[in-house]
Amino acid sequence: MEKDAYCSDLLNTFIDELEIEKKVNHIKEAAKSLNETDKVRTLLKAITFIDLTSLGGNDTSATIKNLCKKALNPISEVKYDWNGLLHTAAVCVYPLRIQDAVYTLNNVETKHNISVATVAAGFPSGQYPLQTRLEEIHYSVHTGAKEIDIVINRPLALEQKWKQLYYELTSMRKACDSKCMKTILAVGELSDYYNIYKASMIAMMAGSDFIKTSTGKETVNATLPFGIVMCKAIKEYYAKTGRKVGFKPAGGIKTASDILEWMTLVNKELGDSWLDKKLFRIGASGVLDSIANEIKMINSI
Repeated sequence: MEKDAYCSDLLNTFIDELEIEKKVNHIKEAAKSLNETDKVRTLLKAITFIDLTSLGGNDTSATIKNLCKKALNPISEVKYDWNGLLHTAAVCVYPLRIQDAVYTLNNVETKHNISVATVAAGFPSGQYPLQTRLEEIHYSVHTGAKEIDIVINRPLALEQKWKQLYYELTSMRKACDSKCMKTILAVGELSDYYNIYKASMIAMMAGSDFIKTSTGKETVNATLPFGIVMCKAIKEYYAKTGRKVGFKPAGGIKTASDILEWMTLVNKELGDSWLDKKLFRIGASGVLDSIANEIKMINSI
């Protein structure tokens, strides 16, 4: 079996909802029980996994310039002990703002390796003709984005049209060329755990580098149970193919406590090797202030 080829056998699994509930409780307790030193270390490491995001209809070049400054100096007002550069993994902006981000990050004196990411393929709904969605990806690649967060056409999953979804995603993979493709499942709109699992598998079989929970625009976004199901798919896909696919929770991640829980989930479900920005990202827009406040509070104890 080719590691990225469509294979219906990978779509079948058993999902134990009671086991998921137990895991959620365990993850929450483990995150709460971290001592102060481990909390600070985990939060600082998490910063390096964040795709700092601005997806507002009123975003301007000034908005993106400020976003990049925050990405470069995420908690500049906080004293911390960190070996190496401390900045976010990427900034994520709309396609029309890619050039603003590229220009800003290319013209700073601060040393960094922050990527410019964008959302594409009819974000956030995916309800556009395939050719239009592919053209948006082509535009994003040629404009300078290094990472493309594409969104799936949810009705294809809801209607169990898995081969058509696979075809669309392989077309998007080709359009992304060699750029990192993160596939947004919009899990809050996929009805049940089985659809989430199957959509995860299809996205990985189509060549996605990451699978991502949400656009941040749905009523329900990233939750720990959804994350556990997606990580189950990642583990089983890796066991079958030997290819590691990244995971990105996004949407509704607002506090330091949220960050600790997601870091704990990835550690427990996928293992420490996934705690690397090549395999784990966190989509967030305002969580850095909460992280800074939490570290300040711990340092004052």
